[in-house]
Amino acid sequence: MKKFIFMMVMVGVSMSVAAKTVTLPDFTGLVKDTSAAVVNIMARENAQQNNQQLSPQEEQLFRFFGLPGQPQNRDRVSGGSGFIISKDGYILTNRHVIQGADKVTVTLKDRRELDAEIIGEDEASDVAVLKVDAKNLPVLAVGSAEALEIGEWVMAIGSPLSFDHSVTKGIISAKGRTMGAQQYVPYLQSDVPINRGNSGGPLINMKGEVVGINTLIVSNTGGYMGISFSIPIEVAMNVANQLKTNQVVKRGFLGVGYEDVNQDMADYLGMDKPRGALINNVSEGSAAAKAGIEVGDVIIEFDGKGIKSRFDLPPVVGMTPPETDVSLKVFRDGKIKTLQASLDALQGNQVASNSQGNDDTYGKGLGFTVANLNEQDEQRSGESTGVIVKTIDEADVRRAQLAVGDVIKKVGKTTIENLKQFKAAIADLESDEPIVLLISRGGGNRFIVIER
Repeated sequence: MKKFIFMMVMVGVSMSVAAKTVTLPDFTGLVKDTSAAVVNIMARENAQQNNQQLSPQEEQLFRFFGLPGQPQNRDRVSGGSGFIISKDGYILTNRHVIQGADKVTVTLKDRRELDAEIIGEDEASDVAVLKVDAKNLPVLAVGSAEALEIGEWVMAIGSPLSFDHSVTKGIISAKGRTMGAQQYVPYLQSDVPINRGNSGGPLINMKGEVVGINTLIVSNTGGYMGISFSIPIEVAMNVANQLKTNQVVKRGFLGVGYEDVNQDMADYLGMDKPRGALINNVSEGSAAAKAGIEVGDVIIEFDGKGIKSRFDLPPVVGMTPPETDVSLKVFRDGKIKTLQASLDALQGNQVASNSQGNDDTYGKGLGFTVANLNEQDEQRSGESTGVIVKTIDEADVRRAQLAVGDVIKKVGKTTIENLKQFKAAIADLESDEPIVLLISRGGGNRFIVIER
């Protein structure tokens, strides 16, 4: 009897496992419905024109997804993928796939080869728009990356290593990733296998909608290692529509420096948990200054969109057109305050009184010492007020990441112009109160919390 019961239990387990297996997604119908709108792209650059220097970001992208560099006395040929977004022949791909090319050829699923015109390209997002002379082309429906759930199934179609229309699948691993110095793309992370040649191809959800452009991988070998990144389709379409209309991309600009709120700063500011973007600099005359944003504010919402960390702020600002009126919620003095701003336009490379007293140092017992700025300090740091860190004497201060040469601009909310003001501000603190410093380093500002 016990043996019979055991066998029944095992059969039940087997049936349960089988039932779960049946629920796994079937991609065959999805591939049939979407693959015709995916194209292979071949870009050729004349040998006399391909000696230009690439930026570090461009070199990384070419290393991962462009074909290996050709000898300088030959035409450079690179390959990638793309997808059709309109029946009259507009195609989306990555900028690094076609950058510098004087001839771009698009191959459709039905083997037709068409010359493509480069309508526009945007380095900041790595998006490019092409146009072929054709009608009634198959089109991919545009979905929403914002609506994606972590763990959701997605599929990629592209030309890895020149094997055109290869299909791979996986799940969304994370959203809102930031890569290197890129500020304006909150990348989708997935475990969909992509390799050199997949670049520019679509990431597709189970509804058959494109939700991203497959762009890069993180790898020690140059090949796929389980982590892939895609540009959210909302970002790509925002750029594409501007390129189609104006051939340029205009982005909103707030005019602030920012950093993450760590636990120490959250405790100091009276926040229930670390969140938002902590403002450490406000550019004079900027949209932020006119809106009344102050150093020490924490932006927790931008025009109705929650800001969980510093990485969330640049993409939503950049996707908002200049001169747009927006509402911001900031955490200040233990309260949430609503401010109104009219955004400036991002320009070029924007990313975001004399000292008084003598040369005495001060700080014994603090774990670090400071002094007034001298002429050399001002030239080196670009700061004319504040005090400069001369020595670090305790490990706790080093762990807080204060460094020799930092210029202290504030203690708590008190602006520091010279050593006398620094001494007074320190004296006003309780003996066990953390020392919260706004420091300037390398042309940027950041907050540091030193526990005592």
